[in-house]
Amino acid sequence: MKKSVLFTLITLIFSGLVMATPPKTAEAKFKTSAVCGMCKKRIERDLGVTKGVVESKLNLEDKVVTITYNPKKTSPDKLKAAISKIGYDADDVVADKNAHDALPDCCKKGNAMHKD
Repeated sequence: MKKSVLFTLITLIFSGLVMATPPKTAEAKFKTSAVCGMCKKRIERDLGVTKGVVESKLNLEDKVVTITYNPKKTSPDKLKAAISKIGYDADDVVADKNAHDALPDCCKKGNAMHKD
């Protein structure tokens, strides 16, 4: 009887510790073709609804987006593809043409205001 009570108690304690462990996250950083505040808002907003993304922050000074994500739900390749579908380059992944063409003129590559 004492052994079963002790076993149950240990099991409950261990289960509580496992359940209290926060989900594991990873971080990815990609160089983008974003240049302005509108680009920043669009990328952060659209990545925010992407499956597995916990948080995204774009630094306009270096054009690098830092993404915190759940590696069980997405991957760096999927994140780069998501950025491309928003209309921006992500490292070696070129922006989706249709999405890029739909961006405001100030956000498009090749625009005189665009600082490449």
